Amino acid sequence: MRAVTITALLVSVGLLGLAAAGSGSVTASTPPPLPMPADSERRLAAGEIIVLDVLPPGASPDAQGGTAVAIVRAPVEKVWSILIDYKGHPRYYPRLKSAEVLERSDGRALVRYTATVGFLSFTFHMDKTQDPVRHRIEWQLAPGRSNSLFRENSGYWQVNPHDGASLVAYALAVRTVLPGFLTRSSERDSLVDTITGLRRLAEQP
Repeated sequence: MRAVTITALLVSVGLLGLAAAGSGSVTASTPPPLPMPADSERRLAAGEIIVLDVLPPGASPDAQGGTAVAIVRAPVEKVWSILIDYKGHPRYYPRLKSAEVLERSDGRALVRYTATVGFLSFTFHMDKTQDPVRHRIEWQLAPGRSNSLFRENSGYWQVNPHDGASLVAYALAVRTVLPGFLTRSSERDSLVDTITGLRRLAEQP
């Protein structure tokens, strides 16, 4: 019998969180549990990536995105090591061309990303906060830095152990200079594409 069910882990993912305050600081919060469908355990066990219409804590009402939940068949520590390798993010984040860590201290990092969409290339900066005890990473746009097309970009990774594998939640909230209806499907697709890329790396022998 499994010591911890997927359902219990999903509740823990929903009850743990940090919300971005308007000043750019980060404070503790208690978001509600993720509203998983009734057949989520079966679907996750079958390898499905479930996408929910749930934005990360602190997201604005106009943001696009959601939360994707999936099982990655690799130990938590292996998944975690991939996630905190910020320079290696272009290996599985769609459209990322490069990532450079500009500052790092006390569980925080400032990362400069360059992304490409078609012939367009743009740069933005992220403040990252990582908690190795909870295996959680949170981010938001770095204030006072050039962020090109983005008006908002925040989210989190949460990784929990499950039967020798990892239950992963990836949440994203994005707002750009473009109208929301032009980017809605793209942001939701990126949730699935990013977890698919993470799986590919983590599940390699």
